Amino acid sequence: MTARPEMYRFHNGEKAKLPFSQTEYKSRLAGLRAIMAQIGVEAAVFTSMQSIAYYSGFLYCAFGRPYALVVTASEDVTISAGIDAGQPWRRCHGDNITYTDWQRDNFWRAILSVTGPGKAIGYEGDHLSLALSDKLEAFLSPSAKIDIAQAVMRQRMFKSAAEIDLIRAGARVADIGGYAIRDAVAEGAREIDIAMQGRDAMETAIAEAFPDAEYRDTWVWFQSGLNTDGAHNPVTSRRLQHGDILSLNTFPMISGYYTALERTMFVGEVDTASLAIWQANVAAHEYGMALLQPGASCAEVTEKINHFFAERDLLQYRTFGYGHSFGVLSHYYGREAGLELREDIDTVLRPGMVISMEPMLTIGQGHAGAGGYREHDILVITETGNENITGYPYGPEFNVIG
Repeated sequence: MTARPEMYRFHNGEKAKLPFSQTEYKSRLAGLRAIMAQIGVEAAVFTSMQSIAYYSGFLYCAFGRPYALVVTASEDVTISAGIDAGQPWRRCHGDNITYTDWQRDNFWRAILSVTGPGKAIGYEGDHLSLALSDKLEAFLSPSAKIDIAQAVMRQRMFKSAAEIDLIRAGARVADIGGYAIRDAVAEGAREIDIAMQGRDAMETAIAEAFPDAEYRDTWVWFQSGLNTDGAHNPVTSRRLQHGDILSLNTFPMISGYYTALERTMFVGEVDTASLAIWQANVAAHEYGMALLQPGASCAEVTEKINHFFAERDLLQYRTFGYGHSFGVLSHYYGREAGLELREDIDTVLRPGMVISMEPMLTIGQGHAGAGGYREHDILVITETGNENITGYPYGPEFNVIG
């Protein structure tokens, strides 16, 4: 019987159109190789969805199997499971090797075929599990292991013109979802039905604008009443009631790139206590957007908004940081933790960064104005200030529905 291979190249069909040009991926890889040379890495072994997608265009679906991108001074090779056949090669920049399931650890043998043994290996310390780290040691016999997660995250924080164009398109699609949700809001309607209206409108818009893309992961969180108290609460079948506070959250995903629109709304009318809290949060939102200037640090912006809320005796109702970076991320991969508006982040805002402003206040049930209030806009940091690329209006004038 013919021996089964540990790995093979299944370059089936023609290369698909990727989210970005070959020139864009070559530029990213050149930046990575400069980082590798600076810190003494001979071969980088990426295992996270965000890094593999950023440098190759391929966004994997793990389903319990490991995936990788190996980058050396001369090669960039995605490593994928046989269950995906030729799709990873079609949707990646560079080469691809398929590993087989017929023998345990063929994944690592495929990686070794690119790196060779005894090299200084770069890895992602925020993603590589202890079990996979042990396998890396056993199969690659590295002369050194160097955590490059923070360095490559910093590279991703600065967006190219092409990335900003894609993020801008995503913000436009998020607005489309927002308007579809606004049209669907009515007393008696279920959260899930309203959420589906927004999701379907966004997926249709993405398919029209990006006919060569792959479509997955676009979603909506639409919450009402008590369900608005958290930013990431799931959609339910609760029916909307007159006077309910609502939280509109649309999240289009275009080839792994995330954008968002988040708005406070009310059904029919807003009571006096809720209106006061909502207006205070809107004022903080506007103040925060004005603070997002080149040269300001994330910690400085955070402290100023904290002071704004403290002056109004509202700081105790803040639930999380005031904003974050955008790019290759989703709710299950890809956080650029070095660019978040928190007290412990000293990153200085620079042109080419993209960041949200999204203050949130949560008032507990049983208190006047109970519910979660959040506004969210996406801003591109420019040489002279910022550009707000979110178009859907915020505040009571537009978002009291019915």
